[in-house]
Amino acid sequence: MDAKITVFTPTYNRAAYLPRCYRSLMEQRDQRFVWLIVDDGSTDDTRALVRTWQREGAVDIRYIYQQNQGMHGAHNTAYSHIDTELNVCLDSDDFFYPDAVHNMLLFWEMFGTTEAAGFAALNTNMEGRLIGTPFPSTLTRSTLFDLYNRWSVRGDKKLVYRTELTKLYPYPLFHGERYVGLAYKYYKLDQHYPLLLMNEPVCYVDYQLDGSSHNMLYQYKSNPQGFAFYRRELMQLEQSCLPFQFRQCIHYVSSSMLGRNRRFLRESPKKGATIAAIPFGALLYCYIQWKTTA
Repeated sequence: MDAKITVFTPTYNRAAYLPRCYRSLMEQRDQRFVWLIVDDGSTDDTRALVRTWQREGAVDIRYIYQQNQGMHGAHNTAYSHIDTELNVCLDSDDFFYPDAVHNMLLFWEMFGTTEAAGFAALNTNMEGRLIGTPFPSTLTRSTLFDLYNRWSVRGDKKLVYRTELTKLYPYPLFHGERYVGLAYKYYKLDQHYPLLLMNEPVCYVDYQLDGSSHNMLYQYKSNPQGFAFYRRELMQLEQSCLPFQFRQCIHYVSSSMLGRNRRFLRESPKKGATIAAIPFGALLYCYIQWKTTA
């Protein structure tokens, strides 16, 4: 059958975890997918491992190697090569439920529309317990921003997007940095269409101690330009409220201090709020410096 969805996996030195990911894709009852692996400069056995799986032919695998750019750079590369209607990211340390592809495609066949950016589904931990909260039972669609900021949904969700939309708003690359918040693209797409809500789990998530979510303060310190860009963009979201914008200003000030950017006030789209946020941003800057040098 023709592929209907691309499952893409950005990976960096995760050869130890990829086999579990691979097995979960081999075991899918619905094989109407392509597995696109974007190797973001791995120095371990990732390339040899993937070549072995390609020779086995059990899964349709496409492999791209690039110099290390960080997660957002790997996402850029993936989106530029995807040619299926839908795409979904499967992190290298996560794996799908056996019916995940079938259920996602069935959901889209039943409810999909050009008036939706795609849909969101649920994730569970390794014991099968829901990560965060489910979607409100009375809600069938929502922007991602509203899910978290209006409807108080919590926890990571599995996001399935229409590929033609994810080619919009590529993540910027900053010299010497490896991080820009992935939600930048998702919140920009919110301004086009909402997401449909698939209130069932499709993926097991296994957070690793070397993952970005466990090292966020170090990411913050090492990637000040990327974080400042991200906060500037969030300040300008049409759907954001003043308290949300002010929080972004605090983080923007802190990132600008970390990046020694003396032009931060001139570059801010919310100058008044940024001025008011300077004391709080300075405190956050001091906290990050303290926690990452202790």
